[in-house]
Amino acid sequence: MEQQWLGGKAIVVVGGTTGLGLSAAQAFIEQGARVVVVGRNEESCKAAEALLAGYGRALNGDATDPATAVSAITLCRGEFGRFDGLYHVAGGSGRRFGDGPLHELSLDGWNRTFELNLTSLMLSNQAAVRAFLEQNTGGTILNMGSVLGFSPSPRYFATHAYGATKAAIIGFTKSIAAYYAASDIRVNVLAPALVETPMAQRAANDAAILDFIKTKQPLDGGRIGRPADLDGAAVYFMSDLSRYTTGQVLAVDGGWEVSEGQFGQP
Repeated sequence: MEQQWLGGKAIVVVGGTTGLGLSAAQAFIEQGARVVVVGRNEESCKAAEALLAGYGRALNGDATDPATAVSAITLCRGEFGRFDGLYHVAGGSGRRFGDGPLHELSLDGWNRTFELNLTSLMLSNQAAVRAFLEQNTGGTILNMGSVLGFSPSPRYFATHAYGATKAAIIGFTKSIAAYYAASDIRVNVLAPALVETPMAQRAANDAAILDFIKTKQPLDGGRIGRPADLDGAAVYFMSDLSRYTTGQVLAVDGGWEVSEGQFGQP
């Protein structure tokens, strides 16, 4: 029988009802886990729970609400008798709030982008750490970053508040990973490049950007990423395979960070 790397584990995925989070939740289940997925859209929650086919539960909630992650962990413990890991995926672009290049960035855009991407993550991480300490079990946290937190691309991806939040996620993760390592709490970052998700539709439907991606993300023929491309790394970090790994940033980016990227003719 093929080994299941997450057999018996119970995992909360904040931002798990669509895109990267839902794909990961399905991969976790395939590897033997039970999951609670959290999303702010009620219809997406219903669809996700149906898709998880009895192996997972969906909770409707806003990740920026301090009660949401606490409720998800409580649900996880109640349904599955344990809580082993948190995968925080929730976040998104702040363009609609006023994020953009610094000379155009609004204060509201800055604050809303930080709330969406960083405050929500702090709250879920805090709830998970408190639960692990209460259980005295250790555990694992995986935070969603972005290559834009350390490898900017100014022509097509100039949202400076977003870049700042993703850089801050790395610093925050390393800081708490150091503090809680002695409690066997592992905290790591997964950093994708451009992936086909609901958040990425602006870029995914722009011919010039897709042409750029052919050389900026040259692996597998030069393409936009797919949610499933990150699933193997997520399974690794949520499993005991990563029991000796903490405070690390893994870019699953199709070669973004090490590729120059070529622009077509204007």
